[in-house]
Amino acid sequence: MRRSILLAGLALIAAPLAAQTPPLALPAPPIGAPKPFMVPASETYTLPNGMGVTLIPYGNAPKVTMVLQVYAGNLEEGRDPWLADLAGSMMKEGAGSRDSAALATAAAGMGGNLGVRVGYTGTSISMSGLSEFAPQAVALIGDVARRPTFPAGEFDRVKANSARSLTQSLAQPGMLADYALARATYGDHPYGRILPTPAQLNGYTLDQVKRFYATNFGAQRARLYVAGRFDPAQVKAAVQQAFGDWQKGPARLSLVPTAAAGPRVLLVDRPDAPQSTIRLDWASPLAGSDGDIPLRVANALLGGSFSSRITRNIREDKGYTYSPGSGIAQRPGDARWTFDADVTTAVTGASLKEVFHEIRTLQSTPPSAEEAGGMRSYNAGLFVLRSSDSASLIGQLATRDALGLPADWLDRYVPATMAVSDAQFSSAIRQSLPLDKFTLVVVGDLVKVKPQLGALPELKGVPVQTVTVP
Repeated sequence: MRRSILLAGLALIAAPLAAQTPPLALPAPPIGAPKPFMVPASETYTLPNGMGVTLIPYGNAPKVTMVLQVYAGNLEEGRDPWLADLAGSMMKEGAGSRDSAALATAAAGMGGNLGVRVGYTGTSISMSGLSEFAPQAVALIGDVARRPTFPAGEFDRVKANSARSLTQSLAQPGMLADYALARATYGDHPYGRILPTPAQLNGYTLDQVKRFYATNFGAQRARLYVAGRFDPAQVKAAVQQAFGDWQKGPARLSLVPTAAAGPRVLLVDRPDAPQSTIRLDWASPLAGSDGDIPLRVANALLGGSFSSRITRNIREDKGYTYSPGSGIAQRPGDARWTFDADVTTAVTGASLKEVFHEIRTLQSTPPSAEEAGGMRSYNAGLFVLRSSDSASLIGQLATRDALGLPADWLDRYVPATMAVSDAQFSSAIRQSLPLDKFTLVVVGDLVKVKPQLGALPELKGVPVQTVTVP
């Protein structure tokens, strides 16, 4: 009885709802103009030993973020990939009078945490915490940068962690694709050596790590960024105390690669793989060059945003993949535009057909004013968001300095983005993505993939090579 009464009641409620007229669809609100962005007033100076310092009072919260960027990383490894990564990991194991636990405790006592990160541009030592502890945070970073103890008892564990990471990397099709692409593009340059062999990694010694640090770290390669709420006089005094007597060390290394041009197709076999991993790559304009910002804006429309044409095509409309995307990687003396996706094996060729179609279409036909305007605003707004907190702002400044861009680069970014014309969307893709210069990497079941690739007109006559990884 109760169930009957309940069902009857639900029916009485549902009946009028079902009879209601659906609400009228309202037009989307217009996209507002992005706010201009100006780097907050800052002070930059250089210590007598060559170390740069940038202080940026920023925000209202009583917090401070600081990053010491040392231009010593994967670029300086020579033929020993991941040696810099081992050095970075060991720097957190002990510095000054503290072991790893004491370093973490000291950072936590300041209301923050300590991080060490290694990349091709260099090694960054970061610290965040409460404003009142800013001088102590500077001192802690100074210890890690200048007085790492490299405790022998921790080295085997650190190296074992790296070995596990390497094993995991070699099992990931995306890393296999990146490895094949890097080797083919850069050859013996450090940019082309992104993975060691397991035997090579196992053979590294603590003495090698110590030599890498001693050879590459010094004041002349370092720049400290401090952003947030802090007392400038106290921070300056702390910087002088922590870094004033640091040895100058070597000048920053410049090692510009000579990238091999396409066209070429590189294949990595993964029998029975349910998906194919794709990388489609071109050289792109260097950071700060005339073609740089137009390509960034055009990339957002082509493949670099969730509402991009490639995403709408092969994800939303056809369901070939879940998360395709394209982006521009910029390093000193080098820049690459790369599309990547993991697609179902059976539609590998069909996916590439659509990607090439979207490239050709944008090359030949400028977008509508509405579409172009939306992407300009998206790029400009995203840039402002990426500069909205202390850590993000430091990241923007550090990138600017690492790439050798002018001091006003960040201030000019939004106006330059909004000035990209509708026609420049097409010219940027046409000039940067010529269909006779690409490198295509496919990792997958080659028995099923090769016939699909052979049917693509864009690949007719293009050299094809099957490659292996370490």
